[in-house]
Amino acid sequence: METRRLPADRIRASDTDRDLTVDRLAVAFSEGRLDHEEYERRVGAALSAVLVGELRSLTADLPGARVPVPRPRPHREHRSGPAPEGPLVPWEEWGEEWRWWLGVAGLLTGVWAGASLLGGEWVPYWPLVPLGIWAAVLLASAIWPSGEEPP
Repeated sequence: METRRLPADRIRASDTDRDLTVDRLAVAFSEGRLDHEEYERRVGAALSAVLVGELRSLTADLPGARVPVPRPRPHREHRSGPAPEGPLVPWEEWGEEWRWWLGVAGLLTGVWAGASLLGGEWVPYWPLVPLGIWAAVLLASAIWPSGEEPP
């Protein structure tokens, strides 16, 4: 199948494209390249832009990163064989998420212990609720990665 590239003025912009443009405009504003009125006008135009070309025109006169043109994704062919084996989430990424969880668990446990000691009695272990929900989400993301297309 032949893949054709559309010009930027015909490619629809995604929310990520709009967010990147707004971020670039914020950097330009903080650098003093745009005054407040121009910044507000361009941000409004970026948030209402439909095409990537419209976003590019908002940052064309600014140095630095430009809004990337999305590359066309090849269509996946439906395979009727068994699913590929192996980890669904890269181990390094998964381990990093759990390190964050462990750090927050230590922090919340410290807050719980400090509040219990200052209060003079042990209160129920309330960090179990946010930590349990977070752990469930991490486990679910390992089982059902978000990048997977539904059948």
